[in-house]
Amino acid sequence: MTTALPPTDQLLYTPKEAAEVLRFGRSTVYELMAAGALKYIKRGRSRRIKRSDLEAYVDSLEPMPN
Repeated sequence: MTTALPPTDQLLYTPKEAAEVLRFGRSTVYELMAAGALKYIKRGRSRRIKRSDLEAYVDSLEPMPN
């Protein structure tokens, strides 16, 4: 059984979908959001992450030295 990734033209991601895209655990995404490392939008009890904010987070990651 394969898990389909969200479509790449999607503008907003749930924390679960963002975790799938980033290949992180869902709790890690919530920790990044709480720490301010990953921006999100809150509407009521729902949180959504913009695709551009996911891309900005990945761009901010530093590669490990050899």
